[in-house]
Amino acid sequence: MDVDSTLIDEEVIDELGEAAGCGERIAAVTERAMRGELDFREALRARVALLKGLPVRVFDEVYQRIHFTNGAHELIDTLHAHGWHVGVVSGGFHEVVDRLADDAHIDYRLANRLEVRDGLLTGNVLGEIVTKQVKLDSLHAWADELGLPMSQTVAMGDGANDIPMIMEAGLGIAFCAKPKTRDAAPAAITTRDLRLVLDFLR
Repeated sequence: MDVDSTLIDEEVIDELGEAAGCGERIAAVTERAMRGELDFREALRARVALLKGLPVRVFDEVYQRIHFTNGAHELIDTLHAHGWHVGVVSGGFHEVVDRLADDAHIDYRLANRLEVRDGLLTGNVLGEIVTKQVKLDSLHAWADELGLPMSQTVAMGDGANDIPMIMEAGLGIAFCAKPKTRDAAPAAITTRDLRLVLDFLR
């Protein structure tokens, strides 16, 4: 599943923008990117550039302000009890996603990594940016590692960059999603309760 606005209620990049004093500018770009109006890679680089100079301790502060979506822990624990594996793939950042994955006992995680120099963000992203293609590739890679056919996979998210993995999975769910994503997905949940995913798996 996606992380921002799916596993958690917030968009971490927007929270970082608030800390940097440019929250409204970043949130406006986030909204357009999630609606599929902007190239995600370029939109991410532009937003991250505005974070230049933030101290890395900002991640601790942001982590205290974010909330798991209602039902997240119950969904993950129930899936694990039935032998499922859970992965998150995010256009957000390892500095937050890794902590979320550890706290929720998530099996796989992939996210962007921000460059840090002398304890400060440089405004650059390290390595490959997690795009819609990377999200799709991760679904395939994790399914292959587990020996699962795609028919036995589930993918869920809210943004336009989640559409390819949602369409490719055995079950694709738009979760409280942007219109473009909701229209493309075979299934949709419109209430912010991740336990509702289980209704599709009975």
